Amino acid sequence: MVAHAGSIALRLLTDRTGLTRALSMAMARRSFLPVHDRGRVLADVAVMLADGGEAIADIDVLRHQSGVLGPVASPATVWRALDEITAGRRKKIQAARARVRRQVWSQLERVPASRVAGADLGEVVVLDVDATVVIAHSEKEQAAPTFKRTFGFHPIGVWCDNTTEFLAAKLRPGNAGSNTAVDHIEVLTEAIAQVPAARRKRLLVRSDGAGASHALLDWLTAQGQVRGRQLEYSVGFALTGQVQDAITLLPDQAWSSALDADGAIREGGDVAELTGLLDLSGWPDRMRVIVRRERPHPGAQLSLFETHDGWRYQAFVTNTGSGQLAFLEARHRAHARVEDRIRHAKDSGLGRFPSREFGINQAWLVLVQIAADLIAWTRLLALTGEAAALAGCEPKALRYRLLHVPARLTHGARRRHLRIPETWPWAGAVVAVFAKISAIPQSA
Repeated sequence: MVAHAGSIALRLLTDRTGLTRALSMAMARRSFLPVHDRGRVLADVAVMLADGGEAIADIDVLRHQSGVLGPVASPATVWRALDEITAGRRKKIQAARARVRRQVWSQLERVPASRVAGADLGEVVVLDVDATVVIAHSEKEQAAPTFKRTFGFHPIGVWCDNTTEFLAAKLRPGNAGSNTAVDHIEVLTEAIAQVPAARRKRLLVRSDGAGASHALLDWLTAQGQVRGRQLEYSVGFALTGQVQDAITLLPDQAWSSALDADGAIREGGDVAELTGLLDLSGWPDRMRVIVRRERPHPGAQLSLFETHDGWRYQAFVTNTGSGQLAFLEARHRAHARVEDRIRHAKDSGLGRFPSREFGINQAWLVLVQIAADLIAWTRLLALTGEAAALAGCEPKALRYRLLHVPARLTHGARRRHLRIPETWPWAGAVVAVFAKISAIPQSA
């Protein structure tokens, strides 16, 4: 019996896309021929994380399936492999991921469009950057108190809203600043490098108020001036005293109705532009300030300024020069989807770092990114047609229905066969996923 037969499809995906080979080349060392190829070890750990593993010892679940997969590294070998991922090898792994991603995207008829207010953004590739707190339950290197009065780490990452891929991340101590421009620029630089060159022509970077710094906005403006590239940003902005004063000067007719996620009128929500009422000297040219107001939910905490008129306000800045204010505000509010990406990543290894050593935890974070990519690539390449019923599943549901399906391993005519129970509700979809992944052209 094979307990997690569906995870074999992810293992097959790493081979068909060329990811395993690319990781092997990134980890290659002169005069070192390990028993377990390091690229295979890292690919297997990524599969384990996508399958729901939380600790290095969970690699034994794949070892249980050695009748199908062949030899799988032991937990001790995994520890050694992670310890071998130096800063230089992390860069090589990132370059390998970018090459494989280019191959994957080339096989798509169309890269999914990011949807906003019932419409899509066409060929625009949307990059969402955000940070999160990961609690450490023991003393670990560089773990520190966080702004949420917990103890652990404060990693920052970038996700592609079009494909849900986890493009780049940086592991930081728990006391790292939320609006550190250097960290934002570093992960965004890596994320843009992950986007295939042909798709970098139109980019949109979204961030919450942590990205509202002069250094980051200046850098984003400079990136938009790269030849052949159009980069727009939509970043949260603090309600400073100057912004509050500008809001009080707005006449009633300056407000227009906001839109909800489906593009309908959002009851109790309005938007307006403050750009002409503010002194924006020192900020990038063409930067616009847009504010939204809405009636707060019962029990919501309001600032002293908001208590005065009973509205709750939020502001953001953008360099997009055209479009209805309501649409631009809905486009910015769609940044909230990154919270789902973070939650999914925490269900796939980000929620728990395994080692006391910071370097090994950095390597673990790289594999968390690859695990998220495997789920995204499975959805893009295989969850179509007969398997489309699984396309809308979150990672947890996908494991429950696909990855954790039991099967019986049989032998006949010198071949091995996985027998999926006919009574399994998604048996047809599981078979279709294996067929689609097997049909992916073998990457050179």
